[in-house]
Amino acid sequence: MKIFNKTLVIAMALPLVLGSMSAFAGQDNQQHNGGMNKGHHGGKIFSQLDLTATQKQEIKTLRQANRSEHKAQRVDNYKVMQVERQQLEKLVLASNFDESAVRAVAEKMSQQQVERRVKMLEQRHEMLNILTPEQKQKYAELKQQQSEKHLMRLEAKKYH
Repeated sequence: MKIFNKTLVIAMALPLVLGSMSAFAGQDNQQHNGGMNKGHHGGKIFSQLDLTATQKQEIKTLRQANRSEHKAQRVDNYKVMQVERQQLEKLVLASNFDESAVRAVAEKMSQQQVERRVKMLEQRHEMLNILTPEQKQKYAELKQQQSEKHLMRLEAKKYH
């Protein structure tokens, strides 16, 4: 009977322990991603640039337009990626590996990623062109500081 009780206690405790570990991991991940998302498009940095009311409104308008465009394309992009992943899965599961077919699908996927990246950078360029030359300089300095802090955090985590 004692073995049964011990087994029962372990069976009940194990999910609790694993659940709490994943909760802590999720919390850390949320904190990290939260910090990244705030600075990802420069939102945190823009608040340090002493923008005029007009600049703030122009940036807000651009962000809303970009967000609307992104949301409109999200479903279509997902469908395209899903089809490409299915193509790759079929190629991987085939009895013979067809490198040229895999390469063609991978290159198509890469080209789409390049196009998305170019579009994102074009949007960022539009937003940064709202700034004065002095604000651009300060923006560059703040981005450099942000990059250095991020690198220091990564290096600190590396040794833990």
